[in-house]
Amino acid sequence: MNNTLVIFGASGNLTSLKLVPALFHLFCKNRLPLPFRIVGVSRTPYTDSEWRAKLEKSTRKHLEQRFVPDKWESFSTMIHYFTGDIQQSETFSELNRYLNQFNDLSKKSLCVYYLSILPQLYPETILNLGHAGMTRESGDRQYRIIIEKPFGINRETAESLNRTAHSVFQESQIYRIDHYLGKESVNNLFVLRFANAIFEPLWNRNYIDHIQITANESVTVGQRGGFYDVTGVLRDMFQNHLLQLLTITTMEPPVRFDAKSVRDEKLKVLRSIRPMTPDMIAENTIRGQYIGYREEPQVNPASLTPTFAAVKLYIDNWRWKDVPIYLRSGKGMSCQTTQILIQYKEPPHIIFDKLYQSQNKVPTFVKNPWNVNHLLIQLQPAEGIRLSFLSKVPGTDLLLRNSELVYTFSDHYNEELPEAYQRLLLDVFSGDASLFLRDDEIETAWEIIDPIQQNWDSSKMKNKIFFYSPGSWGPDESENWIRRQNREWFNLCPVLRKNRPLNDG
Repeated sequence: MNNTLVIFGASGNLTSLKLVPALFHLFCKNRLPLPFRIVGVSRTPYTDSEWRAKLEKSTRKHLEQRFVPDKWESFSTMIHYFTGDIQQSETFSELNRYLNQFNDLSKKSLCVYYLSILPQLYPETILNLGHAGMTRESGDRQYRIIIEKPFGINRETAESLNRTAHSVFQESQIYRIDHYLGKESVNNLFVLRFANAIFEPLWNRNYIDHIQITANESVTVGQRGGFYDVTGVLRDMFQNHLLQLLTITTMEPPVRFDAKSVRDEKLKVLRSIRPMTPDMIAENTIRGQYIGYREEPQVNPASLTPTFAAVKLYIDNWRWKDVPIYLRSGKGMSCQTTQILIQYKEPPHIIFDKLYQSQNKVPTFVKNPWNVNHLLIQLQPAEGIRLSFLSKVPGTDLLLRNSELVYTFSDHYNEELPEAYQRLLLDVFSGDASLFLRDDEIETAWEIIDPIQQNWDSSKMKNKIFFYSPGSWGPDESENWIRRQNREWFNLCPVLRKNRPLNDG
């Protein structure tokens, strides 16, 4: 089968920093379905050789010593470039003729369109593909489309984009990408839960006190100020990444591991999240902005856009009724980390209450030693799992201390973990949509986020934003807020390092 990836907006950073390095890695590992070609489409005028040279330079810089010159020489012959303005309808008929010259009519063909363009251009581009006859499938020709986030800015715009996409493509042809779902550690979460009998019996309201899902970035907004100031942290991180991690963490076991079964269970979770009234939103959310954000390029000097948020949600079903699930994300934080903390309840009856070794340092996020049982799933960086428990101090006295069982990918695998786009691009060409978002998932996620955003934007709540210093864990009010609930944030930078104890975090 002839395989073609057409990248709209090919001169942007996503292509040079993520897509082409991912495809090159797949080629070097003999995983790329051959014959394969990459066709970049953008207004910037390049010849094939000029674009190949540009991509070689950026890929070499990105991969450093992992770059293989001999492999690139073969890989680069697959790269082509088409100069065109996607806001002009005639570009698509010309592009169609250009693509047809590559087709071997004796073979079946699969063409995948990747929208690496401004979100406001999605509808027009999709419609132009349809009008040019570039999406009509037959027995020998198949078409798919990959749509980057953001998929709308609220429920209304998401529904509108879905209608536009469905007017040209079938739902089975649409791959809404969230790169978080392609991470090796996120995929391992499925295996951890559903391939092991030791965790699932304890994965419920009877044993778990609460769950924390954190996705922090140490970088500030920087040059993305124009985009971020009209987006904010809820739309940028919560509606997609964090809610997706929540669904995988809390979903019921699917009947089989296929796209429909997995996405059906994730949708059930989203539909079970407890709706919040304005008073509940005021009580269960915190937002902040790092000091200096208003001085960033293209940011309103009086901006109230949050760069940090913490949200407490409840899932009203039998497994999770009344278990708080805390979602947290921010920019300009003390470190980059994405992690899930499963905090177990303390034992129902304490018989060792005077035997805990007082000089043993208790992690700062543990309120008391009997809350020490937790499962940390570190998604990035330092990917791995840590289970914390109490054990006896060796000796004749019966003293207790905190201990850990640790599993890290780096300790067991010498190879570097594949980047998310490698897995996701391969899944698109193989037709596996398990790790991509379905239309009803997108719309239901916006139903959860829209009321919070609207409440924050209301005149009553508009000024209730807390400021924090870059390099911290967010505003002090976030710490006070969770402490009033007799809990503590897991405020440790990535701890799953080889031979590095938890308390040194």
